[in-house]
Amino acid sequence: MLETPTPAAYQVHLESFDGPLDLLLHLVHKNEMDIYDISMAQITRQYLEYLDQMKEHNLDIASEFLVMAATLMHIKSRMLLPRRDPDEGEEDEIDPRAELVQRLLEYRRYKDGAEQLEGYPQLNRDVFVRPDGIEDVAEDDPEPMVHDVGVYDLVKALRELLEEAPAPPVHAVSKSALTVAQGLRRLLARLRHKEMVSFRDCFAPSPQRDEIVIIFIAVLELVKLQLCRVVQLNQKGTLYLYPAESVRRGEVERLEGVDHGYQ
Repeated sequence: MLETPTPAAYQVHLESFDGPLDLLLHLVHKNEMDIYDISMAQITRQYLEYLDQMKEHNLDIASEFLVMAATLMHIKSRMLLPRRDPDEGEEDEIDPRAELVQRLLEYRRYKDGAEQLEGYPQLNRDVFVRPDGIEDVAEDDPEPMVHDVGVYDLVKALRELLEEAPAPPVHAVSKSALTVAQGLRRLLARLRHKEMVSFRDCFAPSPQRDEIVIIFIAVLELVKLQLCRVVQLNQKGTLYLYPAESVRRGEVERLEGVDHGYQ
């Protein structure tokens, strides 16, 4: 005797369901049921068949699937109980499926919303572009958005200054007339009462190479002591020294101990 093959109307892909509500919603749509009037016997049978398929494929059944299976069988058993006669004057019984239907409706709302979001273009969702008409921050903006500069940008600025300064003869060896302590005092005087000073303005016009190196060391020392920051107003723009409030007010004129150490 040949066994009757399982109808092709109920075929599921085991990997396509995110949870028991996802599977239940699929079964309701597959069987073209009214979500407010679910046939619990049919849905429960097909749901259990799905769990059997998972066992046949040696797949671990998540606990929430088993909890839903117990819930479906409980609702199915309550549906088999005889209904009370409404003429007896008792309150109307609550449909055993009501809570499940409410959960399915709520899940469907979230699922539909997620599918709509997935249909939106990637641009302006995960990737954002710079809108047209927005220009770089002007360097004379009274309240610019400053960005701290890294050491590589500082070294690049130093290299540009050194390339502009004339290289001394190879055989000439002389002591620089400017000390680091003097460079520190010069920088503090230049930063006093200033909102910011460009990196190039920290040097004298057409500076010698030894002066460039000494002033650069002085800048690093001020940054180390948190007496100034080196910033940019826009990407790849001019470097500026942004003094601390105490330096700007002229409260710091000498660096006790530091000056002496660089003599």
